[in-house]
Amino acid sequence: MKSSNSFLAVALAIASLSFPVSVKADTVNARCDVFLKGEDRATSSGRCTFSQRQGAVSIQLENGRSYDLLPVGNRPGNYRDRNGNAAYRQAGLGDRGQIYRLANESIFVYWDTSANRQNSGNTNGSTAAKRQPEAGTTVAQLSDLVGARAGQAENTVKERGYRWVKSDDSGYSYWLEGRTNYCVTIRTEEGRYQSIIYTGGPVDCQN
Repeated sequence: MKSSNSFLAVALAIASLSFPVSVKADTVNARCDVFLKGEDRATSSGRCTFSQRQGAVSIQLENGRSYDLLPVGNRPGNYRDRNGNAAYRQAGLGDRGQIYRLANESIFVYWDTSANRQNSGNTNGSTAAKRQPEAGTTVAQLSDLVGARAGQAENTVKERGYRWVKSDDSGYSYWLEGRTNYCVTIRTEEGRYQSIIYTGGPVDCQN
């Protein structure tokens, strides 16, 4: 009986030690840029932590603000925030990170925690000139169409040299910029263009 109790005590001790390890395993340090809806400049930028457990996503900013997203339905990338608003995960950063579109904000999560992430590797001017604009940068050539009715503005987008690639059910359409071949995403809500930005890479514009 005594040996049985000893074994139980050891098992409980091991369990108590292994629980925080398993929690820590799916939480990583990252860097987060937060953009208010319709803005092309980050309102906050800094270190954060990113957690994902059983499909649920949690993002904790260094200023104390946190975002909790619960998966919805069987389609990956669809969520509800703590207030019940729809949220979506959008590609565009490739293996550099992930983008989350919330009702009033967009969060760009980068796995590279370097403070100089946006400027790294840009010492060579010619190299920087050929690099696609950072994800989330407003497309200047189309900025006047933000707020326009999608059905009416689509022809204008095409006339300005952009080629439609695909659309998804969350209100995003993807276009290739003719003169540069950069990938652009247009978010449509209630029939109007809400944002027109570069995705930061060619991945989104691949069928």
